[in-house]
Amino acid sequence: MSDADVTERPDRTLRTGPGRLLVAVYAVFALAATARGSYQLATRFEEAPLAYGLSVFAGIVYLIAAIGLARAGRTSRRVALVSVSVEMAGVLVVGALSELTSGVFPEDTVWSHFGSGYMFIPLVLPILGLWWILKVHRADRDQGSFSTT
Repeated sequence: MSDADVTERPDRTLRTGPGRLLVAVYAVFALAATARGSYQLATRFEEAPLAYGLSVFAGIVYLIAAIGLARAGRTSRRVALVSVSVEMAGVLVVGALSELTSGVFPEDTVWSHFGSGYMFIPLVLPILGLWWILKVHRADRDQGSFSTT
């Protein structure tokens, strides 16, 4: 396959099919976590700065993941993969800490108790996100279609 064939064939994007739903959920969580955490930091900073700061951080991670999932190309796919992996690690670490030690997070974050306050969506979302990113990547690799952007 020549370089012209690869560049003419559009790269399968993460935002097609189930990826559209993932982009929408990530965008909603980005808005919700960032807004909630920012409001809490501004109005109740002294109560739980770590928890509120983690909520803002989670919101930023969700935003970066949504952008990575919504765009086409290798770079965007890498951005999505890294941000969703960071999210997975955050959910597992914060979830475990909030279960094992009550004093670390006096107020809940999006990731506290593995996202129990959000119907465990924060725990399931990165699993689905990683699955989708890897599925699309494998399909593109098998077809030999990669865009360079």
